[in-house]
Amino acid sequence: MSLTSQQQDHLRTQLAALETMAAELRNDPESLLDLLRQLEQTHRSIQDGPFRGSLPADRNRLFGVLKRMEETGGWPYIPRLQLRTFMDLLQQDRPEEDHPLAA
Repeated sequence: MSLTSQQQDHLRTQLAALETMAAELRNDPESLLDLLRQLEQTHRSIQDGPFRGSLPADRNRLFGVLKRMEETGGWPYIPRLQLRTFMDLLQQDRPEEDHPLAA
C-alpha cells in the first residue's frame, strides 16, 4: 500500500516548507543543525513507533515486506547490502519448502 494522492500532496507541502526553512537558514549552521536533529528525532519516532508496530508478525509476510524494501531501495539508514544480508539470514532459519519464492 502506498500513500494516497491526497497524502502525497500533503507530504509534498510539508517537505517544501522544510526546504524553504532550510534555505532561509543557509547561513546559520547552528539552526540548520537543530533542524537536522529534529528531523532525525521525527524519523526515529516514526521508525520505532508506527512503522515497527505495523510490521507483520508472520514470518512469510515479514519476508515479503523486507523483500519489497530491498527492491525499492531499502529503509533509510539501512543500506541495501545490510537489508539483503538480513533477508538471507531469515531464509536460513526455515526449511526450503517454506520459502515464499519456492515453486
